[in-house]
This record gives sequence, C-alpha cells and structure tokens, in this order.
Amino acid sequence: MRVIITGAASGIGRALAERLAACALITGSHQMLLTDRDSDGLKTVAEAIGPNAAICVADLSTPNCGDEIVSAAIAHMGGIDAVVSNAGIIAAGALVDLSPADFDRIYSVNTRATWALAKAAHPYLAASKGAFVATASMSATQPTPGLGFYSSSKAALLMLIRQLSLEWGKDGIRCNSVSPGPTYTPMTKAGYDDTARRAQRESMIPLGKLGMAEDVANAILFLISPFAGHINGIDILVDGGMSNNLMPATGGGTGQKASN
Repeated sequence: MRVIITGAASGIGRALAERLAACALITGSHQMLLTDRDSDGLKTVAEAIGPNAAICVADLSTPNCGDEIVSAAIAHMGGIDAVVSNAGIIAAGALVDLSPADFDRIYSVNTRATWALAKAAHPYLAASKGAFVATASMSATQPTPGLGFYSSSKAALLMLIRQLSLEWGKDGIRCNSVSPGPTYTPMTKAGYDDTARRAQRESMIPLGKLGMAEDVANAILFLISPFAGHINGIDILVDGGMSNNLMPATGGGTGQKASN
C-alpha cells in the first residue's frame, strides 16, 4: 500500500505510520510519504520506519500544498493507494476576540488543505480505487467552549468528506473521516498533564480513560484497508463513548408517577 500521511511528525500521524510499518510484517511492505512542517520530527519517524518512508516538509496553510505533497508522493511511490489528511491546528479564544487572520489560518489548515490534497490526489486514487481519510473531531458536532474556529472548521471538514464521498464514489474512491474525542497527543499534552483536569475529563468518558493516538490510528488503518471496502461517506467517533454522556444527570426519572 502506498500512503500519504499529513501531520506525521507526532501524535496520530506518527502512530499511524508506526502501525503501518508494523502491519508490513504481516501484509507486506507499505510505502509512505510522511509530511509535516516539523522537519526534525519527520526525520525521526522516517528513520525509525526505514527506506520505505520518505518525507516532505510542507506548510499546509499554503494554497499549493496539495500539489507539492502529491508530486513528492509520486516521485517516491509511483502511485497512491490512500491519503490520510490528519494535520490540524487549534486557535483558542472566544469568537469575539479572534481575528480574520486567525480564521484564515485555521480554516486553511483544517479544511482547505484537505480539499487541496484530495484534488491533487484524485487521479491517482481513481487509478488505484483508493481511499481518502480525514481526521476531524468530536468538536465538529459538539460546540466547544473557547474553540469556536476549531469546531466550525472541523464541522466544515465533515461535510467536505461527505461531499467527496458522493462525488467520487463513481470513481471507486472511498472517502471517510474519524472524529477523536479527548485524546492524549503532543497537542493536548499540556492540558492533560494537569491531574485534576485529566480526571475531570475522564469522568465523562464511559470507558474511564482518555483516548491515545494509537486508538485513532487503528480506526484510520481500518478505513484505508480492504476491510472497509464498502464503507464510504461515514465518520467514526473514537471517543470512548463520551458523545453518549453529554446530557447532565437527571436522577433517572421524569418525576411523574406511573398509572395503570
């Protein structure tokens, strides 16, 4: 399998690259094009994987990022079987305090880059009858205090993926997404290293623990694999059941007495 992974220097992207490399022991070798803006992190991941992994340092906020990444992928792998648009950023702050520059930056990385990458990869994915997966977020469907631009950019991403699945199904391309809930990654480490905050968040998750990057990577790995060969246009929540536990406790009853 020939796979592009964005945001591959750390977190979910790195975990996915490592999972693919481990699967190669069973399914045969996988070629990867790993991309991120963190060149040192990319080199570390690629060196651990070996010669089947090449790197492309890219800024996903630029309009031509898709063409740049796909060109590097074709040079390394000769074709593309799967693309994982995983890179994302957060701009924290109340909507009233954020700026147009903040808006443009977060939407360019979290939403536009996925479209640019998909568009550039389309002919190669059509040729291989491949798969496209984007990393969204539980925040795409649940307004998140202090993360208005992040939540709305991920909501737009979910609809973009559904639209791609509709338009590209005829080309044999499957387009899906994963939505992590609270997940421990380098991007969230500072918050979740606070013991009290972590305990409070974990108390809301039915499984009683934060997700890890590997949990999300496993869901992505499924979606790009032949095991998901007839799955198209869906979003997989990887949240430990938290989305089923957002309503406040009510005591378990309506307060009305039953009658015969």
